[in-house]
Amino acid sequence: MRDVLGEEALQAWGLRIGAEARTPLILCLRGDLGAGKSTLARAIAHGAGVEGDVPSPTFNLVFRYDTPRARVWHLDLYRLERGDEVWELGWGDLGADGDLVMIEWPERAEALLPPVRWEIELLEHEPDSREVTASPVGDPPPLPPMREAS
Repeated sequence: MRDVLGEEALQAWGLRIGAEARTPLILCLRGDLGAGKSTLARAIAHGAGVEGDVPSPTFNLVFRYDTPRARVWHLDLYRLERGDEVWELGWGDLGADGDLVMIEWPERAEALLPPVRWEIELLEHEPDSREVTASPVGDPPPLPPMREAS
């Protein structure tokens, strides 16, 4: 699935993913700095029931939130120097029943990525929009469409 989404549409899609997608669900968020990965991750977390601020885990590397709907994991691997450092973040526990996992900069641990996941790539299209491509790897649960049916 592919579309060009403005910020509002990207956030609306993220809210629907968080609220509607079945778990366990692993989302690998790819794109350059400023492409919208954290914006999408925040919306997904809020859709899954996380209340309040959802800071980027750039310095903490991982945040975990427990909600009635899911256990939400938000990882940012940008600062890793070696892929095997993910084990220190609880990597082996990710993807259990009820988990909704979002991984920013997954290329830092490419060889260790789960075999069943969604690859979501965000490319800046214009200053206020992004080309978003979502591709399944293995047989992950379906994602809601990027735009609500009219």
